[in-house]
Amino acid sequence: MKREETIRISGLSIGYRGKHGIKTVAEGISKVIRSGELTCLLGENGAGKSTLLRTLSGFLPPLSGEIYILGKSLNSYRERELATVIGVVLTEKTNLQNMTVAELVGMGRSPYTGFWGRLSAEDRRKVDDALDLVGIVPLRDRMVQTLSDGERQKVMIAKALAQETPVIFLDEPTAFLDYPSKVEILHLLHRLSREMGKTIFLSTHDLELALQIADQLWLMARGRGVTVGTPEDLALDGVLDTFFRRKGVAFEKQTGLYRIESEYRSAVRLSGDPVACEMVRKALRRDAIRADFDIEAPVSVHAVINPDGKPSFTVSDASQRPSVPSGEVHSVAGLLDLLSEFRS
Repeated sequence: MKREETIRISGLSIGYRGKHGIKTVAEGISKVIRSGELTCLLGENGAGKSTLLRTLSGFLPPLSGEIYILGKSLNSYRERELATVIGVVLTEKTNLQNMTVAELVGMGRSPYTGFWGRLSAEDRRKVDDALDLVGIVPLRDRMVQTLSDGERQKVMIAKALAQETPVIFLDEPTAFLDYPSKVEILHLLHRLSREMGKTIFLSTHDLELALQIADQLWLMARGRGVTVGTPEDLALDGVLDTFFRRKGVAFEKQTGLYRIESEYRSAVRLSGDPVACEMVRKALRRDAIRADFDIEAPVSVHAVINPDGKPSFTVSDASQRPSVPSGEVHSVAGLLDLLSEFRS
């Protein structure tokens, strides 16, 4: 599906007008968001992610600049018309009682149902389609208060789909979910952007997942504006290496992910099966031991995966130091025990 510009932001400044004057959160934002893409907004706490989302959604007026949705200025939309263009899923847990899933999803049809809010046969069909797209048809008659957090989030996404808007904004849609549910929700949103040509823009703190699934990243930092690009371009340009860099945090271009950075006290040379070696490297990193293939080190670890699928690790010490016993073990835990003196 062709990706087309749906949102254009020009010279946007966001913030709040209060009793003590104007508080500017970010300024000078000029970017484009396209259909058929999952765009993730990342940044540290206080950078202004929620403020930006609220401004793009029309809940908060911009301090200056323009927002165009489908070629039309956001402030020229009437409220009812805007509800047919933008769907919003907020991070707050819904606290609804005595309402079924189908009834809640049906509320997404409110821009089309008139004064009395009665669903027509066509409206009910749209609700059924939304339930099916999100994969929650078996939940349609469940009471909302009986749902898990992941199920409830799917219901809110279905409600936004029933609203039939080309644009969907989500504020921390995975905030209360366990890891498998986070992955499932982000995969769902990515699929919807691709298959239905939706413009889906969400804020998230799930950095690792966003790096793997987002088509576009918006990196927002206090005093540094917004940087936009694919995860791969931002990695190759060195942006990701510096954006979230803190003491103890490092970005690996090879994997495109962040890892905990240790100050190494000693080193081990690795050889053998790449997967088993990676597990050794990960385990030893926790104890400030650098483990790698291309380093000179007196201690060596050779890793293999046996035909039965179990690993073997052979330790040898060229320096013959008594603190590093040589031998063969068959688990990472056993290897750590064997290197316990060397690690301390």
